[in-house]
Amino acid sequence: MKIAVSSIGTDLDSEIDPRFGRCAYFIIVNPDDMTFEAIENESMSLGGGAGIQSGQFIASTGAKVLITGNVGPNASRTLNAAGLDVIVGVSGPVREAIERYEKGEFSPTNQASVPDHFGMGGGQGSYPGGGMGMGQGMGRGMGMQGGYAPPQAPSPASPDQELGALKADATALREQLNSILSRIKDLE
Repeated sequence: MKIAVSSIGTDLDSEIDPRFGRCAYFIIVNPDDMTFEAIENESMSLGGGAGIQSGQFIASTGAKVLITGNVGPNASRTLNAAGLDVIVGVSGPVREAIERYEKGEFSPTNQASVPDHFGMGGGQGSYPGGGMGMGQGMGRGMGMQGGYAPPQAPSPASPDQELGALKADATALREQLNSILSRIKDLE
């Protein structure tokens, strides 16, 4: 059985990324011998649909369990439809999370742990609901029911969750910047 874990790094000692759809990496682990594969999350920078795309990707790896910090509603539906056990609210090193799962310390959920688009701005934006004001609301205000639905603010994160999310964002941005700088150097 394979276990997928959202991660900010590429090895078992990396911290769990508190975001699922926009995590930096997925680590796919065989808990029998702790062999693993680290895969960069190509959905990390999508304008929308990152949770769905990431969920479909994890299902395609053959993983039966996902361990992460948070999942939004779309990712939750996708993962549940694929038959994965989803463990949320986990932090710390990937290796420790796998060991704790193997000891039976976690229970799966079929519910989202954060609202839509939570990982896009972490609730820190200047618009209601933490949006970035870049037209990514996808027109939901005048949806099927025809009325205006005010945006919902994300549930406040604990200081530890916010710190973890900020560290994960900083690591991902640092890696992205290094990649860009490297590509610039190659092209010069």
